[in-house]
Amino acid sequence: MNIHEHQAKAVLAEFGVPVPKGFAAFTPDEAASAAERLGGPVFVVKSQIHAGGRGKGRFEGLGPDAKGGVRVVKSVEDVRKNAEEMLGRVLVTHQTGPKGKQVNRLYIEEGADIAKEFYLSLLVDRETSRVAVVASTEGGMNIEDVAHETPDKIVTFFIDPATGVWPHHGLQLATALGLKGPLAKQASALLPQLYKAFVDKDMAMLEVNPLIATGDERLIVLDAKVSFDSNALYRHPDVVALRDETEEDPKEIEASKYDLSYIALDGEIGCMVNGAGLAMATMDIIKLYGAEPANFLDVGGGAGKEKVIAAFKIITADPNVKGILVNIFGGIMRCDIIAEGVVAAVKEVGLKVPLVVRLEGTNVELGKKIINESGLDVIAANDLSDGAQKIVAAVRAGK
Repeated sequence: MNIHEHQAKAVLAEFGVPVPKGFAAFTPDEAASAAERLGGPVFVVKSQIHAGGRGKGRFEGLGPDAKGGVRVVKSVEDVRKNAEEMLGRVLVTHQTGPKGKQVNRLYIEEGADIAKEFYLSLLVDRETSRVAVVASTEGGMNIEDVAHETPDKIVTFFIDPATGVWPHHGLQLATALGLKGPLAKQASALLPQLYKAFVDKDMAMLEVNPLIATGDERLIVLDAKVSFDSNALYRHPDVVALRDETEEDPKEIEASKYDLSYIALDGEIGCMVNGAGLAMATMDIIKLYGAEPANFLDVGGGAGKEKVIAAFKIITADPNVKGILVNIFGGIMRCDIIAEGVVAAVKEVGLKVPLVVRLEGTNVELGKKIINESGLDVIAANDLSDGAQKIVAAVRAGK
């Protein structure tokens, strides 16, 4: 689960992390009021969307010379004017894709005297089962570009969760960022604060870009991006309350209600599969035969009839779907349960696009019998390759 920048900073501030003063705003009036509370003389008006690259993004409907999604202004009235221009518009960045995201809220923040920018992030490293700390002197830009062009400027070290942060970790961070004196001491104090926030809140990633050194030698988290482990959200109702569903695909929101692993894509063939590996293989083979998957959907190993019906409804709710491929290998999941769910879903929702069903495994013959005797216009497949070819052919025939 992702949250907005202003929310991330509020969470980090709870752990003593130094962040600039700022206020969220949903209207131009609120933006102006926030600026008055801050007092100036410099204000930063920041679009709040779940995507990076906001400063270099562009707003739809504005000319090529228009400012991006992060703007520095010097008066309350300019804050209001920029808020009026930004709120309600679609911001397109390199992370949003061409569709962009509509800006529904802003963050009005005090300006900062930036002397130097750094990059810092914490994330779980699966290979070492530790928390990886990634640091670079090249902050304020895409870390992917730094990794590609100057990988030697990225330093990574690991913190063992059994021991936590030790003084030498702070020294490693200060050295990686080239900090000395007061700034080095602040880096040593900052790392355990960030680590505690990361662990206590079950974060999956904590990215600070940039971490800045000010002209008066203070370290400040100028921008922060946080995502949480969805499997641990039951422990954090305060974090769940921060969820902004307007930033998510409605189909993905609906899927989460039924504990379905669903990700919307841009293709035309809807997929319903059990098992993440099989789902990935299904998507790959659809592409192999010249089409594009409309989604990743893993109904899980123990899905019941209601879950299957919900999954089918979510797939058919996508207007881009021109055909559906159900690919089930029954282990824990029984093929007859899948078949009953598909039949019930089709009768309830209706079937306006070709449907190919491939069943294999536990109770496969019973599952096929349920499908065959349903009276539905369903295309049977013998294996995954056969199913992919049939659904691609059916979709092309319907165009």
